[in-house]
Amino acid sequence: MTSTTAPRMPLRPQPSRVRARLGLLVVLGPVLLVAMDSSVLFLAMPKIAAALNPTADQALWILDVYGFAVGSLLVAFGGIGDRYGRLKLLMAGAAVFGLASAGAAFATTPELLIAFRALMGVAGATLLPSALAVLGELFPDPRARTRAIGIFAATFAAGFAIGPVVGGQLLNSLSWGSVFLINLPVVALFLALAPALLREVRTTPPTGRIDVLSVLLSAAGILLSVYGIKHTAAEGPSALALTAGAVGIATLTWFVRRQLRLPHPLIDLRLFRDRVFAIAAITGLLPLAAWSATAYLGGIYLQSVLGLTVLDAALIALPGAAVLTLTSLLTPLLVARTSTRTALLATHFLIATGLLLFLATTATEGIAWYVAATVVSGIGYGISFSVVADTAVSAVPPERAGSAAAIAETSNELGNALGIALLGSLATLLFRLQGPDLAGTLDETLNLPALTPALATTAKSAFVTGLHAAAAVAAALHLALGLFSTRHLPKSPLRADAP
Repeated sequence: MTSTTAPRMPLRPQPSRVRARLGLLVVLGPVLLVAMDSSVLFLAMPKIAAALNPTADQALWILDVYGFAVGSLLVAFGGIGDRYGRLKLLMAGAAVFGLASAGAAFATTPELLIAFRALMGVAGATLLPSALAVLGELFPDPRARTRAIGIFAATFAAGFAIGPVVGGQLLNSLSWGSVFLINLPVVALFLALAPALLREVRTTPPTGRIDVLSVLLSAAGILLSVYGIKHTAAEGPSALALTAGAVGIATLTWFVRRQLRLPHPLIDLRLFRDRVFAIAAITGLLPLAAWSATAYLGGIYLQSVLGLTVLDAALIALPGAAVLTLTSLLTPLLVARTSTRTALLATHFLIATGLLLFLATTATEGIAWYVAATVVSGIGYGISFSVVADTAVSAVPPERAGSAAAIAETSNELGNALGIALLGSLATLLFRLQGPDLAGTLDETLNLPALTPALATTAKSAFVTGLHAAAAVAAALHLALGLFSTRHLPKSPLRADAP
């Protein structure tokens, strides 16, 4: 958001300062949960694997079906909230999120856990756009609203970062279901306080109508495409996987062509004609993809390869999480002194440098390299979380700011899910090709009876090869986008103090 010195001219009565601050705290609860639940399972997967024995592709679905559900429905629920009321949608979404969390905590099969994670994602998609809209009612003054949105963004970034740490702390003494049960007190507190502190918000008149076919096409296309990739990586090519992938790609092509024809598209793809917006949107997706994949694979590396306890793994992840959170808070000061161009370029080159440090890890040692990698890349992640939405919105005309913000939010969630789906599938493929080929995942292999030390070493080395490949591919993509941005971003883009 750009700052302004315009005088205060509220169109409605100003909320009291106390009510606004308390309302902000209440809104931040669901925001923190939605972000945390995108990453809280990264350190929990070894325990979940031991309890539910999922296959390789089921393990990936457990992790990323949540992100796919959130990402594919964010824009649709934003429009629904405009028409029927943001607070109503926020309350309903929070209630469903709590119920789905309870169901996930007590799931007895991988299929049930995947289903409840998907339902959590559907509910999570109602929370983010509605929470951001409610802030506009709480803080009608532009300066106060800018500060509140900055806190909102920092909370969202912190949730992503601390999810694995919180999960690790809980798993040290409790069952894996505890990572979902922690959602219930926050949801209950929100449902109790929100009616008193928040007011209804809706757009009058609503612009266009929700295109249900577009929602179905985007969700089906993404899920079918990813299923084909995951199944092929985990078990090899099959007629079912190849057919699903082909149908998914065809469905996404239909979706894109439909968006270009509709007067009120679900996602306004015409915005990508602006190169600054396009770079900002891709910057929203790519860092989340790299972070989620390396955080997930890194959690398995620390526990299953190096043999650390879940608590020790959580403590080792803490420096990177702290740096990411602190950077997301300090980035507005950096942008005010330099420019968004500098911030965007720093994002890609810092993340690429950090990812390349993962290549120094081995099957026998690598804790120091892991910490260094997460700290350096964490600076880049923190910058990207803070500048992407503002850059995307600033790059388009004011009347299209809502669409730009929706695409920026969607790119974050899809990046989180796609990182695990695509880079995680790459790691799975290499493990299947180079490992002992006794089971689909490292944890399944290590739990086999009578496994010899030589085969265990081979399995761990194959997993590390997969981790290195995922990190190297992500680093190459960031380097490529950084070099592209160096050439194509204007030399004097919008600054934080631009009018």
